[in-house]
Amino acid sequence: MASKLSPEESISLIKANLAEVLNPEIIDDVILNQKRPLKVYWGTATTGRPHCGYFVPMMKIAELLAAGCHVKILLADIHAYLDNMKAPLELVAFRAKYYEQVVKATLRAVGVDISRLEFVLGSSYQLEKNYTMDRFKLEGVTRINVAKKAGAEVVKQTDDPTLGGLIYPLMQALDEEYLDVDAQFGGVDQRKIFTFAMENLPTIGYKVRAHLMNTMVPGLGEASKMSASDPDSKIDLLDTPEAVEKKLKKAKCVPKEVEGNGVIAFVEHVIFRALALKVDKEPAFIVQRKDQEPLVYTSVAKLKEDYIADILTPQLLKAALTQHLNELLKPIQAEYTASPEWQEIALQAYPPEKAAVKVKKVKDKGDPEKRAAAAAARKAAAAAAVVAQPDGHVEGKDAQKVNVGPSTDEMLKKLNIAG
Repeated sequence: MASKLSPEESISLIKANLAEVLNPEIIDDVILNQKRPLKVYWGTATTGRPHCGYFVPMMKIAELLAAGCHVKILLADIHAYLDNMKAPLELVAFRAKYYEQVVKATLRAVGVDISRLEFVLGSSYQLEKNYTMDRFKLEGVTRINVAKKAGAEVVKQTDDPTLGGLIYPLMQALDEEYLDVDAQFGGVDQRKIFTFAMENLPTIGYKVRAHLMNTMVPGLGEASKMSASDPDSKIDLLDTPEAVEKKLKKAKCVPKEVEGNGVIAFVEHVIFRALALKVDKEPAFIVQRKDQEPLVYTSVAKLKEDYIADILTPQLLKAALTQHLNELLKPIQAEYTASPEWQEIALQAYPPEKAAVKVKKVKDKGDPEKRAAAAAARKAAAAAAVVAQPDGHVEGKDAQKVNVGPSTDEMLKKLNIAG
């Protein structure tokens, strides 16, 4: 991707490797007729710690940059709070900074020019008067069921949703106008929000945008996609090579099955595309074999064919992915290690959980004879199946056999309280 692309090649790369493109003619018009870079935005709610699943949208963003696009990254701090309040407000600012560091390092790791990359904090404009007024206008024409349907794949659904969850898709639609872009990029799970924007932005006087949708990549565990809440499906960007190897060994990878195979999907949607961005020739995914020539794949189709034929086994595939992924993570981790600023941000954004303090039980160091008598009384009470009452006396058919000391009345008389 080192060479300069023609307008037609740029359009081809912008639309490549996607599940769907809505209003593609807008993209063609900007590049062929208006003869300017396409302006695209991708938003991310700054909640959980980014993991290797983020490589999937990052590969598309890298391709958009390589195609000459101006890409805006919306660090959606307000959305993060509205999204079922996953992140406390006091952490959101630090997490936004952490996300910015991760995005930059990830894109640099695949060798793309990030000079046309721009970061925008949602709260920098989403709290302004004009945006709030436009949000009110959208709220005034949006039915509750429509808002619920729009956010169904993105916002956690409940029988009694919060207003924040309902407003989430309305704000995402408005972001297209306030970020001044030609297109929005996201996963195919965002489709209902994209169609909501297309149908509703014109009702308040704003134009329709193009929408680029990524394929949803299966997770490495049982989950449908890689998730920060599932430790076995998540490989952190800062995991050691040993941790990456350990997690990939546990990854679900059914022999001869390609559909729903998270390991193959990751190779296809991340590794092959990362390799393609680094070279001007066909990417080569190399699988080392003991006492045999390595398997070299320049196409995903051939890799899948060999996997179905069991020429490429799950063990070989996992070992090869481990090697390639660790190579991809190496420059990111080197950047983190060399940046005290990033390390400090990480501690503030995701502070380590405090270990529970164990309270040492204080032993009774009183009179040994009294301790022995009390123990004998407890043993006798248990044997006699009696029940101790709050005031210290016991009840039950064998209560008279248990000696637990003076009654409450006797004690009150001695203290001159009774009567």
